[in-house]
Amino acid sequence: MLDNLQQAATGFAQLAWGPWLLVLLLGGGLFFLIFSRGAPFRHLGHAWQVLRGRYDDPADPGQISHFQALSSALAGTIGMGNIGGVALAIGIGGPGAIFWMWMTALLGIATKFFTCSLAVMYRGRDSDGALQGGPMYVIREGLHRRWRFLAYLFAAFGMIGALPVFQANQLTQVLREVLFVGNGWLDPDADPLPFNLSVGVVLCAAAGAVILGGLQRIARVAAALVPLMAVLYLGSALIAIALNAERLPGVVALILRDAFTGEAAAGGGLLAVILYGVQRGAYSNEAGIGTEALAHGAARTRVPIREGLVAMLGPIIDTLLICSATAFMILMAGVWQAGESDGVTLTADAFGALLGGAGLVVVFLAVLCFATTTLFTYAFYGSQCASFLFGTGAQRYYRWLLLAFIVVAALITPQAAISIIDGAFAMMAIPTMVSALILAPKVKAAAQDYFATLNR
Repeated sequence: MLDNLQQAATGFAQLAWGPWLLVLLLGGGLFFLIFSRGAPFRHLGHAWQVLRGRYDDPADPGQISHFQALSSALAGTIGMGNIGGVALAIGIGGPGAIFWMWMTALLGIATKFFTCSLAVMYRGRDSDGALQGGPMYVIREGLHRRWRFLAYLFAAFGMIGALPVFQANQLTQVLREVLFVGNGWLDPDADPLPFNLSVGVVLCAAAGAVILGGLQRIARVAAALVPLMAVLYLGSALIAIALNAERLPGVVALILRDAFTGEAAAGGGLLAVILYGVQRGAYSNEAGIGTEALAHGAARTRVPIREGLVAMLGPIIDTLLICSATAFMILMAGVWQAGESDGVTLTADAFGALLGGAGLVVVFLAVLCFATTTLFTYAFYGSQCASFLFGTGAQRYYRWLLLAFIVVAALITPQAAISIIDGAFAMMAIPTMVSALILAPKVKAAAQDYFATLNR
């Protein structure tokens, strides 16, 4: 049964991630950048002021602060995409895939500015009358009824894309291979099923304590854990890079050369490099996918442009900084050519090679933190989608389904786990990007008015 699941998920993901999706995500991001005349990049300093709480007002509509909204969104993006996803990108797409991850992030800054501004601009009421945000509400509140099917498409695939398959899968892998096998507590040749099942059950129980507490508890946990762990992980990587600085020029040259040749890709040549780089970039920063808009749509503000500014910081932090640090570590250590590890294990090998035992501890702690906080945030995303489709009462049932799926995710292969997410994310990108492109003039007009007030 699990083999059939992997085959179906892989086949669907390959069909969904065709060249047309590159045009939608990269072309859409380029349009947003040109259409806004680079406004997001010109106001990074102001975005930082908004994030720090300078404009927070407890009386504004919304559920969480700007900082909590970004922390919750980053809990969904700074996660296994930055640790295991980067390793998969290099292992399958070659070093050149990292360049296309960078391009996705740079264009994603403009994309997030538009999509997350819209998430606040067109908030809607759920079945209980509470104010909510996200692509499905943007479509329902901002577009003609003939586009309503896109809202249902997003919500349906959002319930699938928010399942914690990759997070639970990679956390199980690092516990087994880095902690237990690495310390001789588990026979590497033993049947992994009993161990994986045990981890899945324990993780399910631990996650339930936070997930069943709703958005407020998720936001508090994310705001406490994500910044601290991001600093520890990034700081450790920067130390290793500084100690091996003489290798950095060669690594950068390798990334740039392979980005336009595809020589190191496992198969498919240059197109495979671009496709896989954009896939992993989209999974890393979620720009254009729409999940991040669900978190930012809950921000406490009356000014949509402010939340768009805060949201655009996401790709800078999670892809340009943390993903790059992971990639440099793997390429500097040379472990990507060994062919013995994949996913998070490959990243652990790199940290271990460059930082010794301390590096393995950092990776273990990072995976433990990022996988669980991402899991918490995804539970909120999926619950919001279920609520839109079936009413707020469905949130409780979806969360129990998600917890049960943690156990399933611990048993499948990394390739099956990432394929499930890839296929769902591709389908979610269609309604998110189409609605954002149609409503882009609304964001531009609001941004011009807002930025004009700053210059007075």
